[in-house]
Amino acid sequence: MVIRTLSLILAALCLNAAAAPADRIVRGGPIVTIDPTQPAAEAVAIAAGRIVAVGTEAEVMQHRGPATEVTELAGKTLVPGFIDGHSHFFTCGQVQVQALCASPPAGPCTTVADVIDQLKKVRDRLHLGPGRFVVGFGYDPELLAEKRAPTKQELDAAFPDNPVILVHVSGHGAMLNSRALAAYDVTAATPTPPGGVIGREAGSEEPNGLLFETAFLPIFAKVPGPTDDELVKLITTGQELYLREGITTAQEGATMKHQMDLLRIIAARGLLKLDVIALPFVTDLAAIFAGKPPQVEKAYTNRLRIGGVKLLMDGSPQGRTAFFSTPYLVDGPAGQKNWRGEPSFPQAELNEMVKQVYAGDAPMFVHCNGDAAIDAFLEAHRVASGDDPAKPRGTVGVHSQFIRPDQLAKYAAWKITPSFFTLHCFYFGDTHVANRGLAQAEGISPMKSARALGLRPTNHTDFNVSPLDQLFTIHSAVNRETRSGRVLGAAERITPLEALEAITIDGARQYGEEEMKGSISVGKLADLAILSANPLTVEPGVIKDIHVDETIKEGVTVWRRPADR
Repeated sequence: MVIRTLSLILAALCLNAAAAPADRIVRGGPIVTIDPTQPAAEAVAIAAGRIVAVGTEAEVMQHRGPATEVTELAGKTLVPGFIDGHSHFFTCGQVQVQALCASPPAGPCTTVADVIDQLKKVRDRLHLGPGRFVVGFGYDPELLAEKRAPTKQELDAAFPDNPVILVHVSGHGAMLNSRALAAYDVTAATPTPPGGVIGREAGSEEPNGLLFETAFLPIFAKVPGPTDDELVKLITTGQELYLREGITTAQEGATMKHQMDLLRIIAARGLLKLDVIALPFVTDLAAIFAGKPPQVEKAYTNRLRIGGVKLLMDGSPQGRTAFFSTPYLVDGPAGQKNWRGEPSFPQAELNEMVKQVYAGDAPMFVHCNGDAAIDAFLEAHRVASGDDPAKPRGTVGVHSQFIRPDQLAKYAAWKITPSFFTLHCFYFGDTHVANRGLAQAEGISPMKSARALGLRPTNHTDFNVSPLDQLFTIHSAVNRETRSGRVLGAAERITPLEALEAITIDGARQYGEEEMKGSISVGKLADLAILSANPLTVEPGVIKDIHVDETIKEGVTVWRRPADR
């Protein structure tokens, strides 16, 4: 698969590098290699961006030359650089010009008034005059004191001269004020599209400002913001959000044509400090691939490559738009009764989309949360695969939150990798109990069950749905605690080592890059992170308190924690 043909070349280069003194040696603290043939080491030597020696300090120091830089860990812990299982890299630029309207600990909002105040602050900071869009993200009505979003009327009163788009924490919907609705021509005459939600005022067809899924997607793709030149600068600086979390390979998890163009500009200018894997979104395949079947790029060009295609099957469980085989215990987002959610596309259309992707032999990354959406995904895979659904294609079930045991068994039989989202246990676990019941909520992101079937699931943050925090990602997989302190699905807890594997070597496997990334092994890229403590030896309850002190990409420090942080 991707980059495997380079493994022999890399090995040869490392042999040549090993003959010369190392550029850098790291020693003086625990080294967690994630290599089962050598789980721990005392020192690591790096030359020409690759690891050339791993072992005892005496062995590795033989590679020291007059110009070798020696990094002393001073008791801190060295691990492989973290590999992002799923997020939206492009948003590292956008969030800098949007209001953070999330609730603690991700943001400051506990009331509707707090949300409106955050929107006002970004309006004033960016000098957004009359007619300019004000955009916020991350509001969660379940966590606000009023248990609701700001209404259209409240947003109208606070922003009489500005269109406002307030994006839900799921990223799958938003509240709009009257000016924003008018800007996108959403009126009482606008029909609710299949797979979408348009909230209506009581007793009428007048939109109340709430848009979700396919009703929101066209707006999401056209939210006004910075100019292209400004976005290039914002993403260049915003990548520090990833670097400071020890991430050396990031994912842009739903890439539109315009975003792809800007990422190529950033890469061509040599501005990327980490590797970025882009997943063109299914609606933009024709534009990105000029009408041809989608193809992956086998190698990075200036740290950027296309690594697959993103397909959407349903919405989010916290937004009550995920598609289930049984009804929610509460009403739908627009007050729908006996609500199960809806698929993003009809089954026949999904089948054709998957056929198109497989025709180009591109890995497919499929967003699916509810069990009915996973059924639809598996059926589309079966149809598109013809006589061989078990052929390895690099297919990934993104989130797969409420996967049933029978579906997980099909993942294993058909070689589909689940990329789970255990942070949901904390951020939305209590909401899932209310929406779906305790029994189903306890089964979300079944890491342990997946591993028992021979699968190697990855884990992710889905930034900016939740904050970039790789140590909290490990913590959530090990502890599975909710905001209220409940352990949600104790049987699915995994060990700290397994949780670390999910965001290192298993992440590399997900992208077909395990020959060059994911462990501290001779011949691999020197992508590393230095942590304040060892997540394998601290008490499980304090893993979240560990922080990244330094991020190293191909032997070069690309981020270091400031002394005053």
